[in-house]
Amino acid sequence: MGDKGRVGFVPLRYGDGVVGGSEAVSREAAHGLAARGWDVEVLTICARSHYTWANEYPPGVSRSGPLTVRRFPTVVPRSSRRWETVNRRIRDGDDVSLDEQLEWVNGLFRVPELFHYLVGHADAYDALVFSPYLFWPAVACSAIAPERSVVIPCLHDEPYARLDVYRPLLAQSASVWFLSEPEHQLGHRLGSVAPRHAVTGAGVDIPDGYDAEGFRARHGLRRPFVLFAGRREDGKGWDWLLHAFARAVERGRLPFDLVTIGVGPPMAADVASERVVDLGFLDDRERDNAFAAAAAYVQPSRNESFSRTVMEAWLAGTPVVANAASDVVTWHCERSGGGLTYADEVELEECLVALADDRPAAAALAAAGRDYVVSNYAWSTVLDRMEADLEAVACASSS
Repeated sequence: MGDKGRVGFVPLRYGDGVVGGSEAVSREAAHGLAARGWDVEVLTICARSHYTWANEYPPGVSRSGPLTVRRFPTVVPRSSRRWETVNRRIRDGDDVSLDEQLEWVNGLFRVPELFHYLVGHADAYDALVFSPYLFWPAVACSAIAPERSVVIPCLHDEPYARLDVYRPLLAQSASVWFLSEPEHQLGHRLGSVAPRHAVTGAGVDIPDGYDAEGFRARHGLRRPFVLFAGRREDGKGWDWLLHAFARAVERGRLPFDLVTIGVGPPMAADVASERVVDLGFLDDRERDNAFAAAAAYVQPSRNESFSRTVMEAWLAGTPVVANAASDVVTWHCERSGGGLTYADEVELEECLVALADDRPAAAALAAAGRDYVVSNYAWSTVLDRMEADLEAVACASSS
């Protein structure tokens, strides 16, 4: 047992094959704090897929290295037209009553056994770390012991973040950890934020090395390519990227294929189907090799609170081309000098052509990006920030 205190991490999901930025931050922070002498537990759900929320992992207690993992089953209601109507109204920015907001949160899934466990055991933890803000576990369970609840909200500038149901989560928790300065500023624009809060950032592990040539050979990639990694969803800009890439292929100026790794259906547009290569989910080492083998990493998402994949690209020596509509990624690109941003599909094409035509400039961007990640987002640096705040929360909750 760690001698610094007991911390319960409550990530949305936890386990092999889980893809998600908030889940990665929680998982790696939990392991990092355990290595520093904290007694760390993970309290999470039995679901693996965020598309179905179906229970795939067995409930109960298990071990993950130094961590105790407690899993609780989800209760997924049947889909209803009413829930879909409320969801559409939220997305459209319509006024939605608090009762309807609660109906929306409960209509995705609930985890009543997790709630009951924390009602009986919350005071056994010095701190409980919830992430992300959007789902039932954070909304319902952080309210059980707000004096020891820490929230990593992973906020996006989206209609859901403006709902009243999330105000207590940000305003009444013991502390809030933001992953970037633009996310911090967004939190204050949305409403009150807990007096104790910090921009901790997120850590990114630095690989020992990369095998770019081996990656290309193993996957039969003979043409230079740009990479998309993560969840292939409209909310992450995937559909838009496919369309923009197809139009660029039609115009005949683009020297790259598009390679995608991660989860979700690739849905390649017919006009570019022979130029889009889906490699599916890769393990961590092969994912790192994919970043190193790419000529550029494209981040089309505007919904980012940190953008871990951008950091992984820079660490691999790969320049970034990103959606200028994302305040967070634009902030990273401007601070680091490691990336280009675009406002529309024409500018995306111009950025990619420029990187293809000027390899020294592309290399300079990548080098600046790597220096930025190593200086700001090594886990040792981020854990120092998190640990200092945890100690303050633990001291306050025990007094």
